[in-house]
Amino acid sequence: MKKILSLFWSFFKIGLFTFGGGYAMISLVENEFVEKRKLVTADEFMDMIAVAESTPGPIAINMATNLGYRQGGFLGSLFATIGVILPSFVIMFVISLFLRNLLEYEVVVKAFKGISSAVAVIILFAGIKLAKNFKKNWLFISLFIVAFAVMVLAEIKIINFSYITITLILFGGIMGLIFLLPKKQEETQQEMKNKGEDKQ
Repeated sequence: MKKILSLFWSFFKIGLFTFGGGYAMISLVENEFVEKRKLVTADEFMDMIAVAESTPGPIAINMATNLGYRQGGFLGSLFATIGVILPSFVIMFVISLFLRNLLEYEVVVKAFKGISSAVAVIILFAGIKLAKNFKKNWLFISLFIVAFAVMVLAEIKIINFSYITITLILFGGIMGLIFLLPKKQEETQQEMKNKGEDKQ
């Protein structure tokens, strides 16, 4: 129960001070659970991000549920998910009570515009940090260039495709299965062979 309550409190703090949504939360989660508490490795964290991004729902909630389950089973996932949702729910509920009146003040509108700009930078640096943790190879670099180019073209309306994000995710997954899965299987077989030779 102590571990579960610790998960709740950690994600509550992250949810309370994360402005900009799930992507802005990534660096805080990594700092808390990878660097500070060392509950997961950097490679495991990258896999968690891939799963959280590829499954339906907000990435912040998916990450909290996944990490909570790994650390505390069902109760861990439940309390971690509640922890990350609760601050946003309370804040949005309070704002919704006054939003119509708040937006009538020019100072509030300008403040929100400033926050949007800051959030964009936070997400950008989270992306750069993730890129540094990836093992660089020709497939990673190629997929990054293709995805970046397609997103830029879609943003400036040169191409118009409604399901571009999910298509890029599926494309990346298929390329990983084609080019990386056989290599992983070979490495696993080699490890098992080496262990067998060591026993002999």
